[in-house]
Amino acid sequence: MSLTTKSENRCFGGVQGVYAHQSQATGTEMTFGLFLPSAAEQGPVPVLWYLSGLTCTHENAMTKAGAQAFAEQAGIALVFPDTSPRGEGVANDEAYDLGQGAGFYVDATEQPWAPHFKMWHYVAHELPELISDNFAIDRDRQAITGHSMGGHGALTLAMSLPGRYRSVSAFSPIANPTKSDWGRKQLSAYLGADEAKWTAHDSSILMRERGFDGEVLIDQGASDQFLDLLKPEALAEAMAARRQPGAFRMQKGYDHSYFYVASFIEDHIWFHAEHLA
Repeated sequence: MSLTTKSENRCFGGVQGVYAHQSQATGTEMTFGLFLPSAAEQGPVPVLWYLSGLTCTHENAMTKAGAQAFAEQAGIALVFPDTSPRGEGVANDEAYDLGQGAGFYVDATEQPWAPHFKMWHYVAHELPELISDNFAIDRDRQAITGHSMGGHGALTLAMSLPGRYRSVSAFSPIANPTKSDWGRKQLSAYLGADEAKWTAHDSSILMRERGFDGEVLIDQGASDQFLDLLKPEALAEAMAARRQPGAFRMQKGYDHSYFYVASFIEDHIWFHAEHLA
């Protein structure tokens, strides 16, 4: 697959790029951000995937999280995928939490979503292959993180693809979507009414059933305005029951915004750097 370079900017000694390509998974043009640290000029570097939340594009974390300076110091590449397919002919909904900008990192099986909404395959398979074929990325050293809907995606991918990621973290993930309005609505729309098909995309259920074969870091703002929808207690209880290595941290006074993400992104970069070394 050929890449189109939309922009490349020098950033903390590395290069922050934005690229587009025609996706076979979604049948649309997809855009992603990629930060390559200066260490990539000498050879392949490890990679940290950042999955964004509802309404976001590749730009939100790329411009608001402040991750590049720490990734340059750690010698880690950062990938910022989009959150859904987009464009003319792609199904959408009037609500912000379904359709374009709300792919939920699943492969839709129901109409009208099935033709394009294949974000699981896109993030798990197509985009990693594309990036490793075109950039100095070490595919044997990968980690994953995300915010809100992206935290949900990061956790479910990490627990469903054993051996793929050396570490996983999340900022305020949608932790129990099969029991939340941020989940039941989308999973029923994308995957159908059979709730048994939803469990593969619920990190609290996956944590109890299989856990993660590495270390986990979860940060949750204690003043998050969406706590009732995120259901962090379900994931915390599942981690404790599983005796999952890692940490679940409630951060006093912090909400759901990128001010909160930016406040703790350094911790997450160095957490992953330790495991990617």
